[in-house]
Amino acid sequence: MNSLDESELSILLVEPSSVQLKIIMRELRQAGVEKIDGVHDGAQAIVAMQKYPPDLVISAMYLPDMTATELLASIRRLDNLENTHFMLISSESNIETLEPLRQSGVVAILPKPFAHANLQRAIRTTLQHIDPAEIELQNYEVDQLEVLLVDDSLVSRNHLCRVFQNMGINQIHQAENGIEAIEKLKQQTFDLVVTDLNMPKMDGQALVEHIRSEMGNTFVPILVVTSEQNQTRLGQVEQAGVSAILDKPFEPQSIREILYRVLDERT
Repeated sequence: MNSLDESELSILLVEPSSVQLKIIMRELRQAGVEKIDGVHDGAQAIVAMQKYPPDLVISAMYLPDMTATELLASIRRLDNLENTHFMLISSESNIETLEPLRQSGVVAILPKPFAHANLQRAIRTTLQHIDPAEIELQNYEVDQLEVLLVDDSLVSRNHLCRVFQNMGINQIHQAENGIEAIEKLKQQTFDLVVTDLNMPKMDGQALVEHIRSEMGNTFVPILVVTSEQNQTRLGQVEQAGVSAILDKPFEPQSIREILYRVLDERT
């Protein structure tokens, strides 16, 4: 259970349209959020954040002076704000345009218009990130759990590290691609492998196939965390022997449930 609730959450809303700003503010208040500030562009957002750091930034994709992707990149470069949670509300549906935001660990991407239930879910996800609880496993001591994290994006690896550390998992080893991961797997045993799908040199599917077939390792749980939308590709990855596939962006509770299943319930 989260001790922090919606009324304590501070949100900065970045929206060029005054009409949309009012609509989203109304929806947030209906979701129980009381502390909401609104600005119309990225520069105003940066100034407001430096003065009063929010728990969550909610932004449209296209602002008068920058995109949401550029705004998030600017936030990530600020020492005291780099871990600020970020949500996108936009009618943009182009996968390539949204990909950098998915890789950056946004808490949610909502369409315009959005369902109120989806906004409430995104708020709950934010609370889970801000006020996490340590995971308790029956078969493992959490602080001794050895995790191999494989992703070519440093931003994405940093986000996943924070998620695992918030659950009390601190023994995290990193690799930028499948080839690096294989070298680490030859050197030591891991309790869990978490990998991206689309990577250079050796992608996640090839890594899974190598672990299961070439290395003969059928027991280590492998979690694929990806923004891939192609169902044929995802089906091939499942056939390769993954334990679970998790979409980006994801809710912390989702990864907890997967860890319970693949680490505690497997025989």
